[in-house]
Amino acid sequence: MAFALKEARLAAKEGEVPVGAVLVYEGNVIARGHNRCISLHDPTAHAEIVALRKAARKLKNYRLTGTTLYVTLEPCIMCIGAMIHARIDRLVYGASDPKGGACGSLYRIPEDRRFNHVIEVKGGVLAEVTAQILSGFFREKRL
Repeated sequence: MAFALKEARLAAKEGEVPVGAVLVYEGNVIARGHNRCISLHDPTAHAEIVALRKAARKLKNYRLTGTTLYVTLEPCIMCIGAMIHARIDRLVYGASDPKGGACGSLYRIPEDRRFNHVIEVKGGVLAEVTAQILSGFFREKRL
């Protein structure tokens, strides 16, 4: 999660919502990403999607089985959908997102057995730190 926090801080420096993600395969970080929606003019450029795209290119496979994604904020519907399609095994996230979270806050998509893939989820890892980064960013924006 420390690497994901570093990515979140990079996003904040770039004026992006500070969310960071890293994908781990066989004990190694194979991809990193942070929000790039504003700079890329791309509503899909969330940290998770950026990391998934990099990992798929690196592994030369759109299936990312055997991986764990660490992300600083509970993923949205779009991102968890991409994770299901990519077949990641595990998701670890920091702060919950009561307005858009699809992994427990608003929905429980990763554990829905109606989908053809279920993702193991652990939330709340370093939640206070990740929440502070987000709240500090938005506090600065309001000044």
